[in-house]
Amino acid sequence: MNEWNPELALSSCKLIEPKEVEALGEANVHVVEDLLNWFPRRYEDRRCFDAFPVHVPGEAVCLRGMVVDSAKRRFGGRRQFYEIVVEGSGDSLLSTSRLTCRWFNMPYLHRMVAVGHEVVIYGKPKEQGSRMIMDHPEFEVVQDEGGSSIHLERIVPIYRNISGIPARRFRELLHEVLGRLDFEREEEPNPVFADSSRGEMLRDVHFPGELEKARRARRKFALEEFFLLQLRVLWRRQRFRSQPGRIQGRKTTLLRSFHESLPFDLTDAQKRSVHEITADLRSDRPMNRLLQGDVGSGKTFVAMCAMILVVESGSQSALMAPTQILAEQHYLTFRKWLSPLGIRVALVTGSRKESDHLDLEGEPQIVIGTHALLYDNVDFKDLGLVVIDEQHKFGVTQRSRLIQQGLIPDVLVMTATPIPRTLTLTMYGDLDVSILDELPAGRGKITTGMRQRPKVSDVTKFLREQLSSGRQGYIVYPLVEESDAVRASSAKGEIEKWAKRLRDYEVGLLHGKMKPEEKEEVMSRFRDNEIQVLVATTVVEVGVDVPNANVMVIYNAERFGLAQLHQLRGRIGRGSHPSYCILVTDGKNEEGNRKLQVLEATTDGFKIAEEDLTLRGPGEVLGTAQSGMSDLRFAEFLADGELVREARQLAEEVLEGDPELEDSPRLKKEVEEMREEF
Repeated sequence: MNEWNPELALSSCKLIEPKEVEALGEANVHVVEDLLNWFPRRYEDRRCFDAFPVHVPGEAVCLRGMVVDSAKRRFGGRRQFYEIVVEGSGDSLLSTSRLTCRWFNMPYLHRMVAVGHEVVIYGKPKEQGSRMIMDHPEFEVVQDEGGSSIHLERIVPIYRNISGIPARRFRELLHEVLGRLDFEREEEPNPVFADSSRGEMLRDVHFPGELEKARRARRKFALEEFFLLQLRVLWRRQRFRSQPGRIQGRKTTLLRSFHESLPFDLTDAQKRSVHEITADLRSDRPMNRLLQGDVGSGKTFVAMCAMILVVESGSQSALMAPTQILAEQHYLTFRKWLSPLGIRVALVTGSRKESDHLDLEGEPQIVIGTHALLYDNVDFKDLGLVVIDEQHKFGVTQRSRLIQQGLIPDVLVMTATPIPRTLTLTMYGDLDVSILDELPAGRGKITTGMRQRPKVSDVTKFLREQLSSGRQGYIVYPLVEESDAVRASSAKGEIEKWAKRLRDYEVGLLHGKMKPEEKEEVMSRFRDNEIQVLVATTVVEVGVDVPNANVMVIYNAERFGLAQLHQLRGRIGRGSHPSYCILVTDGKNEEGNRKLQVLEATTDGFKIAEEDLTLRGPGEVLGTAQSGMSDLRFAEFLADGELVREARQLAEEVLEGDPELEDSPRLKKEVEEMREEF
């Protein structure tokens, strides 16, 4: 027994067949520890099964019954599905009812489950005529067990499927491995399990006696996962801060001239952030700061102040935006405000290169672009500051690639997606944080209303009223064009209808499949009020700034995430006029209704982000997968602020007591194996 240990290769375990070792390897499970870390995604209490639903409950149920009929059927010509009819067996609660289960385009299932098999099924039933149907349920064939079983009459773990290994067999493998491991042998102390046994927690997470034990064990392993993540983040922060930086920002003549040229005053939050950034620039350590602010809070002007300070120090600055539209808009904004100060600004995107007569005047002092800054071999002479807009659109590796073009430049990361503090610690734990928590004065109030299946004539009438006052508006759809797979409206499918309804006004179309020059032409005409109504997709989500636009109608609003809806709404209310956001929905989706009610109640992005975390989990708040975030096994616990803070505190204590992790070789190996990012 003692030869079994977490580092043991599965190929050395005689109880695992070669073909199973190969299947596990395909899932990146190579050693015993990998197998132990393949945690259940849910549990079924097979001590007591659900009653057969007499009406659709709207929730998944776990049932046990006997297959009394089966058949392969066809639909739509060549497409086929496999169907079984399940009836209660023995004294099961299914005994007086029948359920039809269907699997589409999976004809091979007839070899796995057939008449005479007793099955456990899990899924959401629905009514169809006089029948109760369950499409694509999870299932497991019950076998005659001798004595006690790990598959029945207990709380049973359900794992993510590994191709080539049936669910029952995988469960048996894990049970066998857990039984052979010696958890009492001496191991490196783990601060997460200082008050508990890791072996006991592993048994409870895989084969719990009670659901409460499973919940407690899952939370403990979530703490371990977050602790390692925080340890890596703090280790990276420690390494970055140990590098020699450059001292910049001591001269402020240009900054004062810029501030005096503004027709408005900066908010207190903007001034505070500029002071924090200035202190970082003047430090001999590299700046690594996150500027976090709600839509319209003025992040661009704060970034502009930072870049002016660097220019006056004799270095170059670069700003990278996630889309061409946003990069071009930044270029126009920077050129408008900084050209009068004699600062040379250049634009570099995949399709455009533009500058202010740089051939005559010298190297650009500020370069603005998209990913092209990473891949077009832009030759920076002396890159002193990197500003990255909408960080959640970029991976850490991309950020690193731009940073490496300078000699440890200062770094300012901006995001208009308000992030709850727990996620900020996890996503940006290596960055210092500045928060813009107030909006500039003079912004119009935004009124938001959810409308279930409103009359098109009413929406048209309201739009016309606003347009007749000289305003502009957006009409947003989730799709570019109609789709058989998705029941939702599209921008291309509706543009002609709106052009007829609003025939006295110019209606334009904007979507992500258009060529960059076409998008820029449409946006330029919209900015100049040559187009009054823009029918668009979420391509307008980030960075589009037209203060005269005060109406946004979002169709199929329930299909968008909360953060995305908040970003879209942020395109209006940028001028002094009262603004209106209309969320159009069919009202059939309860979760969608709750989401839209949150938007009706508040325009505070941080409150919305917290609700987003509660309603949809961290994936919606995180947006595009971040480096190291997409593989989290316990992402649902990111909403547990207390747990995230505990993980951070543990990591800080470990590094404070042992900065080089010399006393913790295993932990040191963990953090050193992370990809080089700076």
